[in-house]
Amino acid sequence: MASKKQIVTAPDAAPPGGPYSQAVIAGDFVHLAGATPHRADRSLVDGSFEEQARATFDNLVTVAEAAGSSLADAVQARVYLRDLDDFQAMNAVFAEYFGDEPPVRTTIQADLPGFLIEVDAVLYKPAR
Repeated sequence: MASKKQIVTAPDAAPPGGPYSQAVIAGDFVHLAGATPHRADRSLVDGSFEEQARATFDNLVTVAEAAGSSLADAVQARVYLRDLDDFQAMNAVFAEYFGDEPPVRTTIQADLPGFLIEVDAVLYKPAR
């Protein structure tokens, strides 16, 4: 019996930091793993919060596109911040990427190892 899920790999985005997929398509949904401010060569984007946030969202965009979707299809996003003082700056960058019809979102403080933000998302992409 064939698997009902499809693994998605985006070589131009930061690779997973462990034994997990960048994204999985399951039915009408694309689940994007947590993206971080790393480059495809795994080096960290070392800069301001806004630079790290844009790099993180750019990784999400790249993986979403590899899955044949986009952030416009996002129905849920989870944002993990090392410092909640970055909440307003994150909101501004988030709005740049999700526009006028943003997904539902949860934002929590997390002990991120060496970077300032991580974001995952679920996209709705009807199966054809």
